[in-house]
Amino acid sequence: MRNRWEKIRVPVAVLAASLAVSPATARLAVAHTAAAAVQSSPESSTYKPKFPGDPARSDSEAAALAYMRVVLRAQHQFEKHYDHFATSLAELVHTGSFTKRMVDPNRGDYTASFQGKKDSFVLTMTPAHLDPQHRSFYAEDDGKIHGDETKPADADSPIVK
Repeated sequence: MRNRWEKIRVPVAVLAASLAVSPATARLAVAHTAAAAVQSSPESSTYKPKFPGDPARSDSEAAALAYMRVVLRAQHQFEKHYDHFATSLAELVHTGSFTKRMVDPNRGDYTASFQGKKDSFVLTMTPAHLDPQHRSFYAEDDGKIHGDETKPADADSPIVK
């Protein structure tokens, strides 16, 4: 297999000549630039909202909030059909768009927690690392999602708009 630098030999030579530096120095500059591009993470770039009014601050938050919305819709459909809430995530399978795979609490950068009773439930999403782009989230049977960037979210946390 050819050396990966052979592919850019001509551009490096042209760069070296135009900058009046040695080809070795030009290769180091190209390698440094490539390494810097690989190290920049998608989370560090500006988050692009997924829909108008999207309250998420990162792709991880968007996924966590989407999961919560699916659970909340499934719970309300379940309650409408059975006249009580599901007491576990497993009971929600095949309700709305809630799938068997969604029972797993590991949701990427977040961990889901669910406590259900027939007359109420609490759903939380806790990030691996709490920061402004990875807030914790809380929802209960009223369907309102609360978020907090400094502590685990609860009913007193601000509502996510």
